[in-house]
Amino acid sequence: MATTKHPKTEPAGGDGAAAAEHAGHAVQQGVVDSLALLGTVETQVSALVRQTVADTLRTAGVGAGALTAVVEQVVKGAVGASAHVGVGLALSVRGVAKGIVAGVHDVGGDVVAASFDTMHALILVAAALGADIGVVARHALGGLLEAAGDTGTDATKIGSRAVAGAIDAAGKVSNMAVTTVKDVLVGVAAGLGETLQALAPGGGGQAAQGAHEGGPKGREGSAARHH
Repeated sequence: MATTKHPKTEPAGGDGAAAAEHAGHAVQQGVVDSLALLGTVETQVSALVRQTVADTLRTAGVGAGALTAVVEQVVKGAVGASAHVGVGLALSVRGVAKGIVAGVHDVGGDVVAASFDTMHALILVAAALGADIGVVARHALGGLLEAAGDTGTDATKIGSRAVAGAIDAAGKVSNMAVTTVKDVLVGVAAGLGETLQALAPGGGGQAAQGAHEGGPKGREGSAARHH
């Protein structure tokens, strides 16, 4: 990723307080410019993923098997590219998550099932890359919930299935990974009216049951309950 070049600033003449104030303003403007560029990157990633997912599902169909395969490959490609060019993983993860839900929504697919598949794939890919899965889970969930708001879909259902997907995937990595994901998402899960005990693989809740079963059947069963 190209480094942003900021204009060189010269401190104003006068006492130290004035120079310090000038430095503060210069940094503030530089940070604003940098954050604006980051926002543009996220928007572009989201738009690309949205279009790609929608176009692919129009061809492959929106069944559970096709949806899962498309989500997994899109996640691998997007996250792998981000790691290759050095773009912040958290930034790309958020854009990818938003784009997938939006693309599935565009073709009338099951966005709740897609949220599970998206988070599940992101956690596994992040773990394989040695990335911080807690950071990935938090930013991905934020992207999924933002997409829910943008598309007018049920944020509670999307968030709950996403948490279930994250915990299920973490369970395939290590016990420590499960703990990390739970610690990061506990506040969000509580806000969604769910408990991590119910969502955890092997737990007593319906979301946990669908996640624990895994595969298309598990996801289809969960999706059916949400329709």
